[in-house]
Amino acid sequence: MKTKALVSPLLPGCAQLYRGLVPLLLCALLLSAAGLSAQTAPPAAQISGQEAAQPLTLAVGKSILIEGLQPVKRIAVGAPEIAEATAISHTEILVNGKAAGETSLILWDINGGRQFYNLSVHAGASQVDRLQTDRMQAVLRQLALELPGQKLQVSGEGDTLFLRGTVKDLSAADRAVKIASTAGKVVNLLNVDVPQAEPQILLKVHFASIDLTKASQMGINIFSLGLANTLGGITTGQFSPPTITSSSTGNAATFSNELNILALKPGALPVGVDIQAMESTGVAEVLAEPNLLAANGKQASFLAGGEYPYPVVQSGSGGSVPTITIMFKDYGVRLNFIPTITPRGTIRLQVAPEVSALDFSNEIEISGFEVPAITSRKVNTEVELADGQSFVIGGLLDNRMTETFQKIPFLGDIPILGKFFQSMSKSRTNTELIVIVTPEIVAPIPAGAPLPKLNYPQGFLPPNSSIDMHQPDAKTPANTPAPAPAALPVEKLIDSMKPETPLQLDDNKTAPTGGSAPATPAAPANQGP
Repeated sequence: MKTKALVSPLLPGCAQLYRGLVPLLLCALLLSAAGLSAQTAPPAAQISGQEAAQPLTLAVGKSILIEGLQPVKRIAVGAPEIAEATAISHTEILVNGKAAGETSLILWDINGGRQFYNLSVHAGASQVDRLQTDRMQAVLRQLALELPGQKLQVSGEGDTLFLRGTVKDLSAADRAVKIASTAGKVVNLLNVDVPQAEPQILLKVHFASIDLTKASQMGINIFSLGLANTLGGITTGQFSPPTITSSSTGNAATFSNELNILALKPGALPVGVDIQAMESTGVAEVLAEPNLLAANGKQASFLAGGEYPYPVVQSGSGGSVPTITIMFKDYGVRLNFIPTITPRGTIRLQVAPEVSALDFSNEIEISGFEVPAITSRKVNTEVELADGQSFVIGGLLDNRMTETFQKIPFLGDIPILGKFFQSMSKSRTNTELIVIVTPEIVAPIPAGAPLPKLNYPQGFLPPNSSIDMHQPDAKTPANTPAPAPAALPVEKLIDSMKPETPLQLDDNKTAPTGGSAPATPAAPANQGP
């Protein structure tokens, strides 16, 4: 399409007369008059200055014809990549739109006059539609290539694309959005197939611990209650000797530790011997097999043991009397772990098993309270296993020997007899610990299948009622969950996968008591699996 832009104000009148079927002769007379007036007075289009520029608008791929009253000798376009201007006669200029944008057009005539035009080139409606269609077709090709078999639709409105359809999972939905975003702003209207329930993972942990102790002691204390009118004794000091006293009624020996062999000859030669000759062995075995079930990616905790109380003295503020607070410490068999199924099909475990027990042999006393120590064996690690595989994640072999030897100088060096003036104590400890973990992917017991029976040493009392404990169990439409839909909107599925609110556990493990009087410790709260 070509459009003529007439410069002289008289030419529109000519066109009107032409449309009114005025004789051609009259129109020619008017053109002659316009030419005469152009020689005496400059036309309005020849006003010097860019502020008098005329607007021109055309579409990309279209042309417009500019016709002037004076012959043109020079043409200039500010941005040739946007438009081009070509003289097709002395007074006619053809302007072609090449790309969307704005630029300037200046014409110089043979008389030195100039004409300024503000040229605006816009994309045609058909080109915009074609570009948008091409973008959507490219997006659809990539979606079909990357997500085969999944029905997806793309529609556009301006620079916005609407993505519809159903994908198999959230990863496919994210990939589809990324592909569509290359063509503009994406509105995600996808649905996602409802995924299967997360698999359940059973973690089996085996604790095996053996403690072997062996001790041997040998020593002698010799004392006199008046041999040669002399009170005294010979000892190495390792084992407590008797205390010898003399009074008006006679001499006496007081024993704080009789050891395990004691001999005394009364009479004229009162001589005694206190001998320690002891060997002891001990065995302690611990075997724990905690099993714990958790969903994929969820944390699970297990504790079979208890809590023991211990006092803590709190200083008073402002000179007040200190108070005693009772706090609690867990002990027993503990298991914390988080299982995660990897894309490789393996199970990555963050696992922290622990076995602890009260140790009263190393107890301490605080404000009249006897507080036991705790012996613990714990592991905190991360491993990766296939379904049913096992790892030894912790092992300890600890051998210790302690030996103490004492003797009386000179006397202890006498051959054979010197043994009576020596003492010796040996202690050996051998500890072995092994921790084995085995993860397994398991399925629940089907509905209606018999549950495993537990064996009890003693039978329970018979029930007083013949009604089954699972009553009432009637299913009605009101209490029956609706079947899961085949697909859900992306945002609804993501919202359903958010972590639930954590359980509110009772963490109140302190019981403050007022005053300076010691508080009575509470009994440990036993916990079972």
